[in-house]
Amino acid sequence: MTNYLDFEKPLAEIEGKAEELRAMARAGEGVDVEDEAGALDRKAADMLRDLYKTLTPWRKCQVARHPDRPHCRDYIRALFTEYTPLAGDRNFADDHAVMGGLARLNDRPVVVIGHEKGNDTKSRIERNFGMARPEGYRKAIRLMELADKFNLPVVTLVDTAGAYPGKGAEERGQSEAIARSTEKCLQIGVPLVSVIIGEGGSGGAVAFASANRVAMLEHSIYSVISPEGCASILWKDAEKMREAAEALRLTAQDLIKLGVADRVIDEPLGGAHRDPETAIRAVGTAIEAMLSELDAKDREGLIRDRREKFLKMGAKGLTG
Repeated sequence: MTNYLDFEKPLAEIEGKAEELRAMARAGEGVDVEDEAGALDRKAADMLRDLYKTLTPWRKCQVARHPDRPHCRDYIRALFTEYTPLAGDRNFADDHAVMGGLARLNDRPVVVIGHEKGNDTKSRIERNFGMARPEGYRKAIRLMELADKFNLPVVTLVDTAGAYPGKGAEERGQSEAIARSTEKCLQIGVPLVSVIIGEGGSGGAVAFASANRVAMLEHSIYSVISPEGCASILWKDAEKMREAAEALRLTAQDLIKLGVADRVIDEPLGGAHRDPETAIRAVGTAIEAMLSELDAKDREGLIRDRREKFLKMGAKGLTG
């Protein structure tokens, strides 16, 4: 069953009518509906194309959060072989919001790390909706240190509304863990590439995405705060999230211009959730391309490349 977003309701009606007609035919009512159903399909395809031609930033937020969008686990299953998960931070616990381990990408050994939101009620609760606690970031640090020790590239898949802000997380050093993970991203002497596959929220995303190369799926978002949180702070009204989404410049297209992202990965028409296999293949191609760009760089070159990338962010705006 397709989950439709608010702005897709007219589309839902048309596709629903086409399916009703086909259901009547399957029930053996002796009605030839294919011509009419086909016309509805064409109308739906045109409407889908029009809806996604010029998505507003807020609508992109909705698409990035779509529950059927492929998540980290889907990408790992489809793109990586010999995946061996590594658990725990060797200190407190294993955070299921962060998954990672050793794997091969087209026979290239890598370390892959990502946020996992879950795909149903049980798994979302288990994964804490992709919001990592300190032990999740410390697990990521451990994996990056392992990659650095054995000279393995690191691939991170970012999809989180932000780090978990609960009392226990704060007591165990949430901000320190995020800062240490960000620092480790900048220190390792191996290629580090990151893909924003859904939401890239605040420091919880930066802690994985301080990379040599950052790619974003076409309808993903990356921002210092959620539009709802921004609206609550600036206007004391979470319902102004549409205005906040515009002001935050959180779309992939905006962030390419600002130098925060390096590559936009096209999604299937209607978003990655409508054709997950195609979206996952596109991400795999982009990861391989980004790693190939870094193959010729030595340890010092990779660290310098990463440093210069972040020092340049915003420079164009500052110098006019």
